[in-house]
Amino acid sequence: MKNLTLGYIKQAIINEIEGYEFYRMAASTCRDEVIKETYLSLAEEERKHVVWLRELHNQIEGKGNEIALEAIEAPPSPDIFNWNNLDREDPKTRLSVFGIALQLEKASYEFYKKVQGEVDDEVVVELFKILESWERVHYETFDKEYKLLKEQWWHDQGFAPF
Repeated sequence: MKNLTLGYIKQAIINEIEGYEFYRMAASTCRDEVIKETYLSLAEEERKHVVWLRELHNQIEGKGNEIALEAIEAPPSPDIFNWNNLDREDPKTRLSVFGIALQLEKASYEFYKKVQGEVDDEVVVELFKILESWERVHYETFDKEYKLLKEQWWHDQGFAPF
């Protein structure tokens, strides 16, 4: 069971690194400073998740201190990011970025939810619950704005029924 648990943690680390790199890449192509900072903030959250997962991996391997779950921050509110200043001049690019972000975040929270029932270490389960909550908040945040961008793009393309 230890090897299975460590395998899940290693996969989670890869997933979080992919999210980190994606948000950094999105920030590097963004013209709007507010949105750029939002992407960098999301990248930093993903980086924190990697740190927590590595600490947990080291703990299970007997190479580190016990991870202090109570010191891990609660997930942010879904309304943490203010999309009101979103650069809507290029909605197809934002739509693409948000669409990819939705896929990443959904895959992450589904992964954490699934593997909680497959490990027997209470600390791992608890950290995975916390990370599932973080990723679900990210998903909900992007989903709300993605729907608005999609409606705007449809309207701009003449797809709107009115």
